[in-house]
Amino acid sequence: MAQHGLNSSASYKPLSDPPPRYETTEVGSPQHSRRTSRIGRSFEILNENSPLISPQRLHDDESLFRIDGVPLGALNWTDGGAEESKSVWYLFVLALSIGGLQIAWSVELSNGSPYLLSLGTLVQPYVGMKSDSCRLPWGKRKPFMVAGAAATIASLMALAWTREIVRGFLGIFGADPKSEGVKVTAICFAIFFVYILDFAINTIQAAIRAFIVDNAPTHQQEDANAMAGRITGFGNILGYLSGYVNLPQIMPFFGDTQFKVLCVIASLALASTVLISCLYIRERDPRLEGPPKAEKGGILPFFQQVFSSMRRLPPQVRKVCEVQFFNWIGWFPFLFYITTYIGQLDVNPYFEANPDLSEDQIDKAWENATRIGTFALLIFAITSFSSNMLLPLIIVPTYRPPQPLPSLAHPEHIRPSSPRTPRTPITPGGMSTSMSSFFPPVPSDESHSRLSRLLSACQIPWLTLRRAWLLSHLLFAACMFSTFFITTATAATVLVGVIGLAWALTVWAPFALISAEISKRDAARRARNAGRGNSEELDNLADEESEDQAGVILGLHNVSIAAPQIIATLVSSVIFKLAQRERGVAGDDSVGWVLRFGGLAALIAAYMTSRVGEEANRKDESDESEV
Repeated sequence: MAQHGLNSSASYKPLSDPPPRYETTEVGSPQHSRRTSRIGRSFEILNENSPLISPQRLHDDESLFRIDGVPLGALNWTDGGAEESKSVWYLFVLALSIGGLQIAWSVELSNGSPYLLSLGTLVQPYVGMKSDSCRLPWGKRKPFMVAGAAATIASLMALAWTREIVRGFLGIFGADPKSEGVKVTAICFAIFFVYILDFAINTIQAAIRAFIVDNAPTHQQEDANAMAGRITGFGNILGYLSGYVNLPQIMPFFGDTQFKVLCVIASLALASTVLISCLYIRERDPRLEGPPKAEKGGILPFFQQVFSSMRRLPPQVRKVCEVQFFNWIGWFPFLFYITTYIGQLDVNPYFEANPDLSEDQIDKAWENATRIGTFALLIFAITSFSSNMLLPLIIVPTYRPPQPLPSLAHPEHIRPSSPRTPRTPITPGGMSTSMSSFFPPVPSDESHSRLSRLLSACQIPWLTLRRAWLLSHLLFAACMFSTFFITTATAATVLVGVIGLAWALTVWAPFALISAEISKRDAARRARNAGRGNSEELDNLADEESEDQAGVILGLHNVSIAAPQIIATLVSSVIFKLAQRERGVAGDDSVGWVLRFGGLAALIAAYMTSRVGEEANRKDESDESEV
C-alpha cells in the first residue's frame, strides 16, 4: 500500500503530546547557519503529515535557494510544483465512500417525503463545525464518517425489520401482533428511525465531502469531485437496476422482501467503502493545527456561529451557493415527480379510451406506467455516468498539474518568477490533471510532450468548468420547457436521458469550484502559519475573517441545496392544488407545470452562474489592483 504524503527517508511516529512549534530563521541572519538543519527537519515533519505538501526531502542547502524571496519548495497555491499530484487510484479510494452513501441515500429517497428529506438542513453545518474543531490523532473527518456510517446502518436495519422488532418486543408483554396498538407502535417506530436515518446520512455526507477537500491537492479538486460524480453515477445505475430484479429470490439470506435486501446491500456497501477510504487515506494530524477556537454550547450560539460564518463566506463560494439555491429549486421537482410525469403520458391514451375504469384497473395501469418511468431514470443514470466519464476530458481544467522542481544540483536552471504571476490557473491547451494522472511520467521529455499534446487536443479551448455549468442550466431549462410539446412516454424518456448530461455537471461543478477555493485557502493558511511564502498574498487568502474550514463551508453549501427543497415542495403543492385532475382522468398536466416552474428557476441559476468568476480572471483583477 502506498504511503502518500510520507517522507521515504524518515519514519512517522504518532504524537502522544501536542506537536512542538518549530522555529524558522530568515536567510542571512547570524543564526541561519546554526539553525538550517533544524529548519530542514521542521519542513520534513510538515511534509510527513500533509498530503498537500510535496514529500520531497528539503536538504540543508535547499533553504538557501529563493525565488523572489520565496523559499524553493515552500507551499504556495500559485505554484503547482509544490503540491504532489495524486494518482487516479488514490482519488478513487478517496471518493469511494460516497458510492456507499449514494446507495443508502437512494433507500431513504424511496421511503421519505420531500418535507422529511429537508429536515437535515442544519445537520451538515453543525457536523462541519464540530469536525473542523476535532483534534483526534486519526483525523478530523474519519470519526464523523465512522459514526455517521454506524448510525445509518443501524437505522436501515431497524427500518427493514420494524415489524419483527416491534412485535417481538411487545410480544414479551403479551401484546397481540395483529392488534391496532402494535400497528401504531410500528408506524411510530419507523418514523423515528427515518428521522435518525436522515440525520445520520447528513452527518456522513458532510464528513465525506470535507474529507475529499482536505486530502486532494488544490489542482486536483476538480478531478476528485469528478471521481465522486462517477462513483455516485455508478451507484445510481445499480440502484435503478435493482428495481428490475427480484432480490429476495436471488439473495434470500438477506431477507424475504425487496426492501430488506436493499437495506442489507446498502449497509454492506456503506460499511465497506467507508472502511476502505479510512484505512487507505491518511489525514493530517489535526493536532498540528493547534487548539481549536473556543466555542459556546447551546442552540443560540450555534445559530449565531452559522450566521457569522455565512457573512464571512469567501466571495466565490457565496456566488456558487446563490447559484445552487435557484438550481435546486429547479432540480427537486424533476427528481421527485419525473416518473409521475412519464407515467401520466403513458396512461393518457388508455384513460381516454376507457373513461369508466375501476380502481383496480387504474392501479394496474399506473403500475405499468411507473415501471416505464423507472426505466427512464435508468437511462438518466447511464447518461449521467457516461457524461461524468467524458466531460473532464473535454473541459479545460482550472488548475494545471504540478511541474517538476528544478534540480538543486544545477541552480543555474532555476528561472525566477514573480509570486504575483500565478502559474496555477491554466490556459487553454494545457494538459488536464485528470488526463495526466492516468499515465505515469515517462523518462523522455519528448514522449511526455507528445502525450500531453494528444490529450490536450481533446479539450474545447473555451469550455471551462464554469461555462459548462452555465450551459447545463440552459440545457435543463430548455428540456423543462419542451414539456409543452412532449406527448408520448417514449419522447419523455429520450428527454430524461438528455437531462442526464446536465445532472452530471450539477453533481460535479459546484463541489469542484467550492472545494478548490477551500483547498487554496487552507494551503495558504498552513503556509502562513509556517512562515513561508509571500506574506502579503497569503494574508489576503488566509485572512482571519476567512478562517472557516472545509466542514462549515461545505455545510453552509448544503443549506443552499436543502433549503430550496422546501420552497420547491410548497410551490409544487400549490400547482397541484390548482391544476391536478381526478385520478384516472386523461390529460392531467399538473406535473408538467411543476417541471416548467423548475425550468424558470434554472434560467435564474444560469444568470447567477454568469456572475461566478473564472479563476484566471479573478487573479488578473487582483494583480491589476496591486499595480
